This record gives sequence, C-alpha cells and structure tokens, in this order.
Amino acid sequence: MSAPGHVISPRFYLLIFGSLLGLTLLTTAIAYLDLGPFNPVVALTIACVKAVLVVLFFMHVKYGSRLIWVAAASGFFWLNILFVETLMDYLTRGLLAPADW
Repeated sequence: MSAPGHVISPRFYLLIFGSLLGLTLLTTAIAYLDLGPFNPVVALTIACVKAVLVVLFFMHVKYGSRLIWVAAASGFFWLNILFVETLMDYLTRGLLAPADW
C-alpha cells in the first residue's frame, strides 16, 4: 500500500500546532488590552487566521484537488453571507421606533 500524494513531516505539524497555540495566547493577551471598538475586530482576525491554518494544513485542503478548493471556498462564501445578513439585522434594529411597529 503506497502513501498518499503528499507527505508532511510531523515537525511541520508541530510547527503549525505551535503557531495555533501562539495565536491563542495572543488572542488571550489582546482580550486584556483596551482597544475600544477594535477588540472584536482583532480577535476575529486572529480567529480567521487560525481557521485558515486548520483548513489548509490539518484538513489537507492545500494539497487537495481543485474540487476540494471549490468546496472549501463555497463554505467560506456561505459563511460570509450569514455574517453579512446577521450584521445587517443587528445594525438596523434601532431604526424603527416602537410606536411604528
């Protein structure tokens, strides 16, 4: 039985794991800083970087076929739609006065 098309060393996986741990520690450190309205922005940016690392390397999307890339990209596309729709709902909640309902 032969190995799959790509072989990644355990050292590389440990490097990715270490970077994920480092980013988690960075997220925790950022939570204690007062960045004003940018706290969620920075935390979500770090979370997106961690998600991309997990998807690319631990889920082997980086070494997959074009169909795998399309499936992963479509998942992120629909997630983006859900975020935009939720944000639109949240931002427009105070536009109508209670008497207008």
